[in-house]
Order: sequence, then structure tokens, then C-alpha cells
Amino acid sequence: MSAKRQAADFEPVDQSDYLEFVALGGGNEVGRSCHIINYRGKTVMLDAGVHPALNGLSALPFYDDYDLSTVDILLISHFHLDHAASLPYVMTHTDFKGRVFMTHPTKAIYRWLLSDYVRVSAISSNDASTLYTDADLNASFERIEAIDYHSTTEVEGIKFTAYHAGHVLGAAMYFIEIGGIKILFTGDYSREEDRHLNIAEVPTERPDILITESTYGTSTHQPRVEKETRLLNLITKTIVNGGRCLLPVFSLGNAQELLLILDEYWQNHPDLDGIPVFYASSLARKCLAVYQTYINMMNDSIRKKFRDDRSNPFQFKHIRSLKNLERFDDLGPCVMVASPGMLQNGVSRELLERWAPEAKNAVILTGYSVDGTLAKQILNEPSEFSSIAGGGIKVPRRLYVEEISFAAHVDYKQNSEFIDLVNASNIILVHGEQTNMGRLKSALLSKYKDLRQTENEVKVFNPRNSEELRLPFRGIKVAKVMGSLAAKPPMDGQIISGILVQKNFEMSVMAADDLKEFSGLTTSSVIQRQSIAVEVSAELIKFHLEQMFGTLKDATAASGIGYTIMDSVNVFWKPKSIVIEWEGNMLNDAIADSVLAILLSVESSPMSVKISSKPSHCKANFNRPEKIERVLVFLDSQFGSAVEPMENPDDGVYISIDGHIATVNFRNMDVICSYEPLRSRVTHVLDHAVDTILPFDFGSDDSDESSSSITVKGESSS
Repeated sequence: MSAKRQAADFEPVDQSDYLEFVALGGGNEVGRSCHIINYRGKTVMLDAGVHPALNGLSALPFYDDYDLSTVDILLISHFHLDHAASLPYVMTHTDFKGRVFMTHPTKAIYRWLLSDYVRVSAISSNDASTLYTDADLNASFERIEAIDYHSTTEVEGIKFTAYHAGHVLGAAMYFIEIGGIKILFTGDYSREEDRHLNIAEVPTERPDILITESTYGTSTHQPRVEKETRLLNLITKTIVNGGRCLLPVFSLGNAQELLLILDEYWQNHPDLDGIPVFYASSLARKCLAVYQTYINMMNDSIRKKFRDDRSNPFQFKHIRSLKNLERFDDLGPCVMVASPGMLQNGVSRELLERWAPEAKNAVILTGYSVDGTLAKQILNEPSEFSSIAGGGIKVPRRLYVEEISFAAHVDYKQNSEFIDLVNASNIILVHGEQTNMGRLKSALLSKYKDLRQTENEVKVFNPRNSEELRLPFRGIKVAKVMGSLAAKPPMDGQIISGILVQKNFEMSVMAADDLKEFSGLTTSSVIQRQSIAVEVSAELIKFHLEQMFGTLKDATAASGIGYTIMDSVNVFWKPKSIVIEWEGNMLNDAIADSVLAILLSVESSPMSVKISSKPSHCKANFNRPEKIERVLVFLDSQFGSAVEPMENPDDGVYISIDGHIATVNFRNMDVICSYEPLRSRVTHVLDHAVDTILPFDFGSDDSDESSSSITVKGESSS
């Protein structure tokens, strides 16, 4: 990238917290629109156009500045060349492997419009090379997926919904959601009511980022009625004076709007019946067929006429289609609506050169004129201009030049109002010449200056081509509880335990038994067994395991004497062998490793030798205080300061750990505790003390019995 720009109010956790935006085209310019959004490993490309003032590879967006193999989806906003004409190149001549989406009308027009572009480019190109061939175009067409307005599509965790943009038939704004971050891309859009299109919609959800056009900057359009009056008066004046009137247009777009205006005007003025109105485009009939097909996607006015009058408004009564100029008898006054709109080549360019020398003729530019095109140049009313034939030939210009824009782009008032309605905290300006874009940015910053340094601050960016813009976001992670875990509402403070399942950016918590139904995942258990050879008794095995794990559960079965350790690992003893069995998982594997280490050391342990070589009874001539003192040594070594003597130290002690209290009675060696882990641990320590050092009877102090069997009892209190 040529440059990086970063907007941050805090230091994100990691790089994935940044949303990256790159304009490969359409940054501080109009033409070759192409924008990249990357967030949390997901990449979206918006549009893939060409620059109308340039030819060949130089007309492309800066595709070499980005790895297109990482793009997941490509969304085309509408069919105009500056937004869609490099799509076949991307799909057939780059590493792009993603999926492509556009609306049904856009796809219907796409093949015809770009086929005409390939033909015209091949004719007008000085070098024989073109960006792609008809074969490339057909190959790309097969991979395009058509979508409906207002239907949400999800691809690899990326959700997007198309809304009416009002620019041309099939034009869409895209509301995109990636990892909880919401983005609205307007493409080219219009909020002005016209004769056939719906105005741009405002999505019901508020986006975090708005990517919007800035074509007209801070300019304000003339009211619609006044524009139509100016246009029709100028046309009438020209033809009354015997002149010819040229209206350069795109094949599809504002051309249909102008044709509706002209057809209605001719219908209301019978005196003009003798003056022909032509629609000159190689795609004229096909284009009108598309408009006739998709009337249901137009505004209420068109649908009402179609429904009530049983007539198609695009079956014009006063407009004649003209495929090429070979059949055109240029003998008198006429009105010619011809493509292309930028006057770079084609029918409109040929007619301009033919009619330019006569002052009685007029050219009315009805769309936006991009810098570097003849349409932009002719607005300055030069005395002459270069012929498309080349060779230094100049064409004198005497015809009248006027600009009455019917381009379906928002002006400052419409754009500003829409931005307010959308209410995004980050605004990225695209599709505007540097001056217009800069003025719009300044106007917006001035408008929202009172919100600076507040939580509602609005930030405005106008990145140049190939300049990386990085916006920090910390998405909130939310997990839905599903299945049996969601059967009852949770209580305050309740801990919900389950399996966390993440698919793309959606997380769910569910029980293992619900995995198949709610996530499509299946579960399996791996039971692991390991056998080792030993020459020790079952009692000795139990003793060593209890030293580490405390109380064991009996698991004796047909396979042998058995013990269950921490409800996870089973140990079965048979003469000369031991089998360890457990269900494989991270926790159980760790416990099994500890059990195995203990069992492998049993035979060589000094404690094993001591226990197995001494008798079960011993003689000891200790008095009661000495016996209690030796028991306290063991308790102190295990529990330290947690041991507190009773009021009468000879009666016993209290052991307090983490709010749990165990009572040890020296009279009968009972251990009472409501917390089972602590009770089990204290009982085990007392057992060890009695068995190892003091096998005595805590009877009366006068007892002469010097040896006896002692039992330590543990009881749980409720």
C-alpha cells in the first residue's frame, strides 16, 4: 500500500480489532470504483469498474496493490461501466476465487452492456489489446449469483442485504455485517423522486460505517420541475430553428428517464409530431426489453400505469430505436438520445463531430461528466476539439453547449439528510473528484463539530486510491444458550456449563447431547486402556493412590478389584497386573498420567517397604498428652495455621479452610464436616497418623492396654 491512515481512540487488543478499508479505485476520483473491506479475516470487495477517460490496463483499479485471492465475496452495486466493467477481468485474469453477487436486473443487463463495451473498445483502441474477450465475459456471467432486494444472504460469516438505491434499474445499496460490525455501502444513489425508480431506502438498522458517494460534493441540484422545463424549452427552441439536438447518455440509466419525459412531451404537443425523436444505441431494443420486464421493481407510478392502463410505459409512442447510423437519414431537425454519455466513442461521438460545426445545433449534457473525457472538455466550449479519427484532425465547435444534469446522484442537501438518517459514527467518502470530496468532508465536519470529543462523535474520511484506512472496533462477543440448557431461564449468579460452539462469528453454548441437533456436529468417545505388570497387593495400590487423590470409590467388577479416581479414571487390580481405563480428554489424560506415574513407583517406594514389612499392631508406652501431641504434628504439617484447638485442647481441634470447618474429636477420632473434600482429606491424614506412628486406643488415661486397633471415622454433617 502507498500509505496508511489510522483512526483510533484506544489501543485494540490485537490486530484483528481493526477494520481495514482500501479504495483500489474511486478514491478522490470518479471512475473505476473498487473498494476493499477486511475485518477479522473476512474480505469483501465492492464494485469492479473501469475509468471512462482511460483505456486498456490503465483504466483498471489498482488490482496489483491487493491480494485478490483473499476476497470472499464481490458485490456489484449496478451495471454502469465505472462500477462493473472490469468484473470479467477480475474473474478470469486475476487470482480472485470468491463469489460474485448482484441484483436480477443488473445481471440481466450485465452481459449485453459489457458485450457492447468489448466491441466498442476493440474498435476504438489504438492497440489491438482489450481487457478481456467475449469468452471471458461469458465465463464470468455463469459464476454470478443474482439476489433479491431485502433478502439477507450469508457467506462464510458475512451477511449482506440489498436495498433500493434509486440510481438506475437494479442499483443496490448493500448493508453488510461482519463479526458484529455493520457497514452500509451506498454505491451511486438518488433520493430524488423521478418517473420510474424508487428512491434510495434507509435501512432499518444503524450501521457503524457508512461508505457513501460524494459525486456532487456541496453542490445543490436545480428543482426537478425547473430542470425539465429548461430541457424541453431548449430542445423546442433548437428544433424550431431547424437544428438538431444531441443528448449523450449511458445506454441504461438516465436515458430511460429522459425518454419518458420526451415521450410524454411529444404526446402533449401534437405540433411536434413531424419532428422525430431517436434513441440511438446498439443495445436500444434489448435495454428497453429489460425495463419492460422488471416493471415490478420500479416505483408506484410506473406500476400503477401498467396495472390500470394495461400498457407498458416503456413501449414508447413517439420514440424510434436506432441501432446504428447507417439507417439514419440526417435531413432535418431531430432529437437524438445517444450513447455513450462521456462522448469518448460510439454513436454520440460520431454525431457530435458531424453536428458540431453548425451553430443551430445543440448538445445537452444530461449526466455527470468525468474529468479527462470529451464531455467534460466540451463544457468549457472550446473552439475546436480532436477528432476520434486521430491524425491531428480538429473538429470546429460552433454548436450550443448546455449542461442540465439528470444524473441520478444525490446533491449535498440530499446526501446530508441521508447521512443524518443513517446516523453512522464513521463516514468514508468515495466516488468524487478531489475538490468536491474535500468540500463535502469539510462541510460534514463543520456540521458535526459540536459532537467532537463525545461518544457521538462523527468521523469523516476521504482516503486516496491504495491508501489503507484502519478503523478500530471491539466487537462484543455474545453466545446463545441453546437446547436443553435453555429449557429454563437462568437464575442470577447461576453458572451455565456446556460446550461452546463457534461457527464464523456466531457462538452457542449447548449440552453435548444437543450438539448434533443444533450444530450439526457429532460426538464420539475414545476409551483408553493401559496395562502394567506389578507384584504388589491391591491394598498397597489403594494406599498409594489415596496419598495423592484422597478417598477412592469402589469399582470392583468382574475384571478385578477396582477403584475410581476423581470420577474419571478406573484402576483394576489383578494378580501381577493392573489395568488403567479412562475416557480420553485433556483433563482425564492428565489424571491418568498421574495415576500411571504413581503405579510405576509403587514397588520401589520406601513407604511400600515400610508398610509391607511391619506388623499391623505395635506396642507403645505413650500417655494421652504424648499421643495427642504426635497427632497434632501431622495435622499441623498438613493444615498449618488452619488448625485451631477447642476450648479444651484435649477434646480436639477445628480445621478452617475457605469458609469450611472440619471438627476433629480426639475422644473417638471422629471427623465431622459438611464439605466432603475437606472431611475426606482430614480423615485421610488421621488415618495416616495412626497407621504410621501412633496405633493406640484413645480410651481412658488409666488404661494399661498398650496396643490395640484404632479406627478413624469420618461423618458428613448436614
